[in-house]
Amino acid sequence: MSLSTDLPAFATLLAHVKQAIRQTQLQAVRAANRELLVLYWRIGRLILDQQAQQGWGAKVIDQLAAELQREFPAMQGLSARNLKYMRRFAQAYADETFVQATLAQIPWYHHLTLLEKVKDAAMRLLYVEATARHGWSRDVLVHQIESGYHLRQGKAVTNFARILPPADSELAQQTLKDPYLFDFLTLTDNFKERDLQRGLIEHITKFLLELGSGFAYVGQQVPLQVGGQDYYLDLLFYHLQLRAYVVVELKTTEFKPEYTGKLNFYLAAVDDQRRHPQDAPTIGLLLCKSRNNIVAEYALRDVHKPIGIAEYRLTEALPEGLQASLPSIAALEQTLRSRPAAPEPAADSPPEPE
Repeated sequence: MSLSTDLPAFATLLAHVKQAIRQTQLQAVRAANRELLVLYWRIGRLILDQQAQQGWGAKVIDQLAAELQREFPAMQGLSARNLKYMRRFAQAYADETFVQATLAQIPWYHHLTLLEKVKDAAMRLLYVEATARHGWSRDVLVHQIESGYHLRQGKAVTNFARILPPADSELAQQTLKDPYLFDFLTLTDNFKERDLQRGLIEHITKFLLELGSGFAYVGQQVPLQVGGQDYYLDLLFYHLQLRAYVVVELKTTEFKPEYTGKLNFYLAAVDDQRRHPQDAPTIGLLLCKSRNNIVAEYALRDVHKPIGIAEYRLTEALPEGLQASLPSIAALEQTLRSRPAAPEPAADSPPEPE
């Protein structure tokens, strides 16, 4: 049997080999990260213990860094600044086993960010677990911290606990936030739903980042036909972990009870027309300008489709007429090109953490 006569079998073999290589590479990276974090923790613990026993001050770290860099010239991360971070890391986490099992899920640079920006130990652990689960980059982690991820996650008003199985209910609840922050949008006063929808789609990458891990964009104004009449979903997503469609309806007003009836109708239609037999029930998310929790809870009480209700926040809207007076992108680029080049940074500018 020649290779040319069995290309599908060869393609399958190649795919399996590639998968095996990638899995091994990923395991090697994780193992290397774990060993590095444990090393840094042990160095930090040694420094802490000896400073406590000998009464040494901070200058010992400068001397230690100089000697280590002389002994290990090819090894990165042995600067005095990084040694101080190691000491701080060991001070924050007393248990080496915890470092190996839990903290090693994310890289060293992420831990530096958490030590700088999150003071509460329980909150830091929440961000460690969320970063490992969602694969956040350091920039995304910073964004999530600064936008109060820990205060918003799982806070939407929902009927999931009553409608969905316990495991699915918990995952679905934690998937939604309240409020959602759309600070990347700039809308005029009295903006309409189509303006909000258009802005979110124009910034789909940032919108997906705010929605969270697992959301795949399907479309906007997705058509449905029921009883010979046409209906259109504002936004349709598919959630990869929930294995379910998510219908997002946008409202520029305070939540009203009748909104749930319309969304419930849409969910029934999506379940009948789009849902695969292996998919979980379609979920609805109502995003409103504001919401009364009691009204929202009453509105969901006898609804039999899984629905969440959350608010969204924008930056301050620009007054009507002001947008026209703003410079265009082309004008801003021309201004930047005409400016003299920025001076080189000073030699003693603070470096990035190692």
